[in-house]
Amino acid sequence: MAQRASQPIGIFDSGIGGLTVAQALSKHLPKEALMYVGDTAHFPYGDKSVDSIKYYAVRIADFLLDKGCKAIVIACNTASAMAYEAVKKQVKGAVPVFSVIDPVVEEVCRLHRGQRIGVIGTKGTIKADAYSKKIKQLAPECEVTSLATPLLAPMIEEGFFNNTISRTIIHSYLSRPKLKKIDALILACTHYPLIKDEIASFYPPEVTVLDSADVVARAVAASLKKQGLLATRRLGSNHFYVTDFTKSFERSTAIFYRDNLKLEPLPLWENE
Repeated sequence: MAQRASQPIGIFDSGIGGLTVAQALSKHLPKEALMYVGDTAHFPYGDKSVDSIKYYAVRIADFLLDKGCKAIVIACNTASAMAYEAVKKQVKGAVPVFSVIDPVVEEVCRLHRGQRIGVIGTKGTIKADAYSKKIKQLAPECEVTSLATPLLAPMIEEGFFNNTISRTIIHSYLSRPKLKKIDALILACTHYPLIKDEIASFYPPEVTVLDSADVVARAVAASLKKQGLLATRRLGSNHFYVTDFTKSFERSTAIFYRDNLKLEPLPLWENE
């Protein structure tokens, strides 16, 4: 068990937005080595079919298993909604698998049972309706309203946040009737932690804004501790792979991950 605890935590996303989850994991679990895969060759997943997303997710999970990862975190809302069960089936219980949806759903149901919950995310995530379905299962008395906010992720990737442009776009979305009179808002995209403060400023203080990165990191930490899989000292280094490398992606990592990092090309799809 001690040897397994020293192995890295695997994380994957459709691109580099999941680095917000990696950053949160580094904050909560500083002794852990991380192995991140951004499937930039197929970004964004929201425009892909369910079968394609399952295929990509399973292939990446196989890579992370082959690299000896002790856990897999699906740091993508669309992949979590559409491929979580496929990944769990693929790993056959060899390592724990975490989605970014379940920990947030559990948190919001614990804190806001019987209240009105808003959800914002990409078109793919909102279309999958995973948050609403899971919330209704745990807390059927909750009212859930969802809104696709497709401009937010590309806006963030281009570095437009904490400025007039971002405030205008955020205000336009949050002003929609669907998101009025809510008690909590789930940020159902791993890009959105970067604009959490801007979103929170739109609402009165009593409205809770939940971002997946921190909630997921705490859930992973608690689960690994319970299973005796936490590293006791730092043994390995972090690795950050992308399936299609460009300098633009590497420059954008500074937006999502505070420490300097070097992306490593991963030709996972070169024979397809």
